[in-house]
Amino acid sequence: MKLKNSRVTLPGYPLPYGATLDANGTQFSIFSRHAETVTLVLYESNDPESSFEEFEFDSLQNKTGDIWHIWIEGIREGQLYGYRVDGPYFPEEGHRFNRHKLLLDPYARSISQNSFWNIDDARGYDPLHDTDIFSTKDSGPVAPKSIVVNHEFDWFDRPLKTPMHEMIIYEAHVKGFTFHESSECSSPGTYKGLVEKIPYLKELGVTAIELLPVHEFDMDENFRQNPQTKEILKNYWGYSTISFFAPCSHYSSSGNNGAQIYEFKEMIRDFHNAGIEIILDVVFNHTAEGDHRGPTLSFRGIDNIVYYILESDRAHYKNFSGCGNTFNCNHPLVRDFILDCLRYWVIEMHVDGFRFDLASILGRSQDGAILSNPPLIERIESDPILRNTRIIAEAWDAAGAYQVGKFPGRWAEWNGRFRDDVRRFWRGDDKSTGAFATRISGSSDLYRHNNRSPLHSINFITSHDGFTLNDLVSYSRKHNYSNGENNRDGENQNLSYNYGIEGEQTTPFIESIRQKQIKNFMLTLMISQGVPMVTAGDEFRRTQKGNNNAYCQDNEISWVDWSLLERNKPLFIFIKSLISFRKKHPILRKRHFANNKNPQDGNSEISWHGVHPFSPDWSDSSKFIACMLNGAAAISENKVRDTDIYLVFNASLFNYKIELPQSPSGSQWRLVCDTANSDHSFYEEGVSERISDNSYRIRKQSSLIFIAGDL
Repeated sequence: MKLKNSRVTLPGYPLPYGATLDANGTQFSIFSRHAETVTLVLYESNDPESSFEEFEFDSLQNKTGDIWHIWIEGIREGQLYGYRVDGPYFPEEGHRFNRHKLLLDPYARSISQNSFWNIDDARGYDPLHDTDIFSTKDSGPVAPKSIVVNHEFDWFDRPLKTPMHEMIIYEAHVKGFTFHESSECSSPGTYKGLVEKIPYLKELGVTAIELLPVHEFDMDENFRQNPQTKEILKNYWGYSTISFFAPCSHYSSSGNNGAQIYEFKEMIRDFHNAGIEIILDVVFNHTAEGDHRGPTLSFRGIDNIVYYILESDRAHYKNFSGCGNTFNCNHPLVRDFILDCLRYWVIEMHVDGFRFDLASILGRSQDGAILSNPPLIERIESDPILRNTRIIAEAWDAAGAYQVGKFPGRWAEWNGRFRDDVRRFWRGDDKSTGAFATRISGSSDLYRHNNRSPLHSINFITSHDGFTLNDLVSYSRKHNYSNGENNRDGENQNLSYNYGIEGEQTTPFIESIRQKQIKNFMLTLMISQGVPMVTAGDEFRRTQKGNNNAYCQDNEISWVDWSLLERNKPLFIFIKSLISFRKKHPILRKRHFANNKNPQDGNSEISWHGVHPFSPDWSDSSKFIACMLNGAAAISENKVRDTDIYLVFNASLFNYKIELPQSPSGSQWRLVCDTANSDHSFYEEGVSERISDNSYRIRKQSSLIFIAGDL
């Protein structure tokens, strides 16, 4: 029911955008360049039958330039609102205004998440006739609403600013990390549930947790069905943002009335007080509105031609994201929107950094071309407010722009080349040893230029996207039939291997190989120069049953099964020991590339070896390499040179008796780790085995770590 307006209004001001509380009311402000009229709608509740008030903006009194604004007396925290924006509906000219569609405020700090968004009510497309239509169906009663919020919060935290060379990142999904009943959390699947796992993360030794998208999205937008169970699938990962300033209410134990903001802030505060940073995975490459057949939820109805990159016919969207549309990131207004959003999460929500999904799109022009000096990428890198935040690029997109090693300045990158080359080596591929050596020594071929360093490389073996580490050594092909796409989705080239039997049904012999290979992968990750990233549950063999694209699986395929921690406790202890070892040795966390010009003179920071000292085999068929790190090249916090470290990697199917070179310090070598030892793979440095004759027998498909000297 529409109510008669009885509130005092004033013209208000164009900035700041969004809804801003003051002592007596609230200021509303929204951008639209091509709109003819803008109407603010206030709702009493989220009920479809809710009463509402409408305030149409006067284009003379309530508009400055392209910004529409109004101040309304008495509007307090918790008020629900939305916009109706009217203007030309000419898809062939890029305009899709429709006053019948209620729109979310792009700057809304919180939204009322309905259990189902009734997307059909928001569409302007006729699927029966495969054509655009001007839909007169009113989406207002069922559409999600923006919420006026109060930002007051007692933080009592401190910026951590962990040095990049000390970072160990742990990638996790907010819900999936604790929702399984085995997590034994009192608030499973929520921000509070994450807080309950802080002691575990502290024990493991990570310094930052990177969260899959936490911005509001419609988890019910996926209408596919699991062909085996007939279950309706979900948008589980959340890479389909519609409200970039709003923390996801599905992950809140406090409901969807705005309280999710406070719960999110409490989570950040508790993680900071425990010494762990929070990095957010952000998705500025596209939105949940999809292609021309998608719903009108916000940006499409506010100013479609500004917010999206359109095809030449203007009625369709360029699709560099693979998700139907592409955000027009380098339009000046959209650049400002993205920067405002990032600043908000840093200033108001205290997050420590961002991982940018399909970040190559941030470097595309308004017609989709790759720019040589993308203004948005440069502005994020140099923005004074974001100066101390982590900025990490997924340096590719779905249209073939692969830019690993090409992001400027302090941008770090997910190093997909590290993932692939390390997988090839441990699978035993020919022509893989040289690339493997380059990756573990910091990927100088990618990052030596323009004063960059190994710390620009985020090294990883697995991520949310692809096989888990357990599945990487258990499946030779993907098994995605439960996704309802006939196994067509997901990556086909996984560089994985099952070692004789596909899947979980195995033999003790095959199981021992898989266990060893998992250790080899994790050891490689933790001794490599750069910043390591671990995927949640890999440290105790979480499995997705061979599904390498579990984006739609909000069930036990994706949830972390904590019973595996006890079942695979020795592996957890091994990986925890590896992380501790990395933290003890600054030689593994170099801030510059090592020199190896004169490897035999004792001054080289790194030298390469084969079965015999100083005789590396770089041939195509080689599957063996060793390297020596000179401890004099790194000084500990106590101003003491680090120990020398000798690393040996045997991906071949042969055992070798190896000779160890003389250590630069002249100290005797001691064995710290042998991944072929099933029970005691990792030794405490003080009780490790001394190598008296500088020789050791390395078994096939295994790794060794030796140290010389005392730290």
